[in-house]
Amino acid sequence: MSRRLPAEHARRARRWLTWGMGVKRWFVLFGLCTFVGAVGFLHFTWTGPLHFVATHWILWLNNFTRPEVLPLWVVGIVVMALALAGAVLSIVMLNRSMLRSTGTDPSSAVDVIYSRATLARGPHVVAVGGGTGLSNLLMGLKRHSSNLSAIVTVADDGGSSGRLRESLDMIAPGDLTDCYAALSDSPVLARLLLHRFARGDGLEGHTFGNLLLATLSEEQGGLGGAMQEIHEVLKIRGAVFPATIQPATLVARTVGGVEVRGESQLGQRENPQTPQGQIAEVRLDPSNLPTLPAVIQAISDAELIVLGPGSLFTSILPALLVPGIQRAVRLSKAPLVYVASIMTEPGETDGLTLDDHARMIDRHLGRMPDVVLVNSAPVSQRILAKYTAQGAQLVVPHSHDPALTLRIRRAVLLAPGTAHHHPDKLAQALLRLVVPGRW
Repeated sequence: MSRRLPAEHARRARRWLTWGMGVKRWFVLFGLCTFVGAVGFLHFTWTGPLHFVATHWILWLNNFTRPEVLPLWVVGIVVMALALAGAVLSIVMLNRSMLRSTGTDPSSAVDVIYSRATLARGPHVVAVGGGTGLSNLLMGLKRHSSNLSAIVTVADDGGSSGRLRESLDMIAPGDLTDCYAALSDSPVLARLLLHRFARGDGLEGHTFGNLLLATLSEEQGGLGGAMQEIHEVLKIRGAVFPATIQPATLVARTVGGVEVRGESQLGQRENPQTPQGQIAEVRLDPSNLPTLPAVIQAISDAELIVLGPGSLFTSILPALLVPGIQRAVRLSKAPLVYVASIMTEPGETDGLTLDDHARMIDRHLGRMPDVVLVNSAPVSQRILAKYTAQGAQLVVPHSHDPALTLRIRRAVLLAPGTAHHHPDKLAQALLRLVVPGRW
């Protein structure tokens, strides 16, 4: 622990020197004014009514020095430096007292200023999807920018989300909760949001975050009017929006013409791995769903739009099927990046290749991704065997379509010991597309 403290202090000190913090300029001005003030004071005392006092003070200091060894001008510099250090210390202690009185931990002040000043200059990134893939991406991106907007699918009808949706006629809150936890600047709030009750009549299986969103939905008559309050209460770095503010049902049609209603039913249907059982398309019911104006504005301001990582049919496409979002993404001039899945989803994308994933996005969105980001790191045989036992397969990381091959970008994105994307590696690979060579 003792070794970590100096490193932590050094990290905070370096952050104070970060460009754009609005701190260094005032320290420089303070030092300059202190120097000028000292010169003025000495001029006043040496030529004004205090000349007698100043002369005797210098002669008194001379009693403790030997001018031939330590000249008086050196003594003057030392005295001025001590005075400046005392002034800086007084300002620091005054600021610490003021921060404590407002309920802010002084040790975290630099992190707060850093996140608000430095990260505020980060690129505007819009991430579309849901599930753990989107929340992992957001955890990586929030270390580089606070200009983040997550557009989250709300068509889930299983588990805690499904129960609350059916009972309260609200949008599914589960994926929203995960994203709020990922972007929250408060570790305590993030942990509480994801807490799942293991007992209690009516509470068992629900997360605290889902219940909080359900409460706000009841109080506000829907989550649409409570977005700003949620962001402030949960200390969100960026913004999280539902794809639509109206409950919707995901409807899938297989190649054989069978219709499946409900996201939770996709993995439970018969023979999903057969050619006739593969999903041909999905839609939302109702189809003419509204979205928040803030969502359209976020897409309009985006410097990068990211699809995934996540389940193609249950996380990415449902958000893109909302008419306003679909139209805004098609019209956006920002690069559209699809983060390719590493493994197939049992019961959903069985047998689909990388080409099939990209074509499905083009078919449902009306725009082919400009970049398909593919993991280049190998997945261990032990992990592959585990996924194979669950019915999943490796999505072959290359394309047979020459036009799509030109859009593929490869990077090491794998989290060690898993078949998932690493949040930091993925964030850095995506941000290099916006500002090449910066990350």
